[in-house]
Amino acid sequence: MKLKNKKILMFVADQYEDLELLYPRIRFLEEGALVVVAGEKQGETYKGVHGYPFIADARFDRVDANDFDALVLAGGYAPDKLRRSSRVLDLTRTFNEQKKLIAFICHAGWIPASADILKGIHCTSVSSIKDDLVHAGAKWEDRDVVSDKHFISSRFPEDLPKYCPAIIEYLSKK
Repeated sequence: MKLKNKKILMFVADQYEDLELLYPRIRFLEEGALVVVAGEKQGETYKGVHGYPFIADARFDRVDANDFDALVLAGGYAPDKLRRSSRVLDLTRTFNEQKKLIAFICHAGWIPASADILKGIHCTSVSSIKDDLVHAGAKWEDRDVVSDKHFISSRFPEDLPKYCPAIIEYLSKK
C-alpha cells in the first residue's frame, strides 16, 4: 500500500472523461490513499462524457488544500467548466504555492493554465489544447508522461497505465 496516509483531491463536473477520473481514483484507493472528489455540490451526480455517473464526495468551497498531498485533474470537457470557478483556481494555486503534486491529463491542463501556474513547466496534454498551454507559458512535449518539478501530465486515456504509476511513485517518495 504505497499511498497509505496520503490524501488526494480530484475535481468533478459534467462531461468529465470517465476513465481519467475513475481509473486513477480506483488505483489510488487500491494503494491505500484517501481520495476526495469535489464538485460544485456535495452529493450531486455528474455525468461523464461516456455517460458514467459520479456522485461528488465534497464541495469545492468546503475543501482545504492544506488537508491534501496531491491534486489530480481528469480531462474531458469538465475542465473547461471547472476553470471558470474562482474556488477551483484558488485551490490549484494553493497546491502550486505549497509545491504539492498537481497531475493533469488530456484537457485538464486548462485548469493550471487558467490558474496561471504553468510558466516554464514541461508538460503534455491532448494536442488540441497544446496552444493554450504554450500561451500559458508551458513547454509542451508530445510524450505519454511528462514529470517536471511537482507536476505530472499525460495526453489521453491510453496513457493511464504510465500516468498512474508515475503519480503513485512520486507520492510514495514524499
